[in-house]
Amino acid sequence: MLRPLLVALCVALASPAWAVQPDEILDDPVLESRARDISAGLRCLVCRNESIDESNADLARDMRLLVRERLVAGDSNEAAVAFIVDRYGEYVLLRPTTAGANIILWVAAPIMFLIALGSAAVYLRQRDKAPEADKAGLNDDEKRRLAELLKE
Repeated sequence: MLRPLLVALCVALASPAWAVQPDEILDDPVLESRARDISAGLRCLVCRNESIDESNADLARDMRLLVRERLVAGDSNEAAVAFIVDRYGEYVLLRPTTAGANIILWVAAPIMFLIALGSAAVYLRQRDKAPEADKAGLNDDEKRRLAELLKE
């Protein structure tokens, strides 16, 4: 009984490693290592939050092959990534750059947090300065009017 569970666990843990097919693996271990490093940082456009190295999608396979073709052609890691980004867009990067328009995305969250913190501080200060409501209760005219309303 323990043996099938152990086999199932091994299969579950090894399944992402099966995404790279044997026919994709390069003969040169240095180039293959570079390809794996690059693939780990590229997003599968079908699976969204998986790298192309972990994905079994056909598009991920095409992207893995494209990375390997670029490396065999002599591109550096940066040039291979730039080629993929030019072809598929910057969304393909699992860790987007902080240059250009992306700086707005990186800075917006802390700025919004500071604005919310400042708004909360202003609200709490104004609430402390606000006059307290009159705790004396109802006056005689209000009590009489309330009694009339309740009788109706």
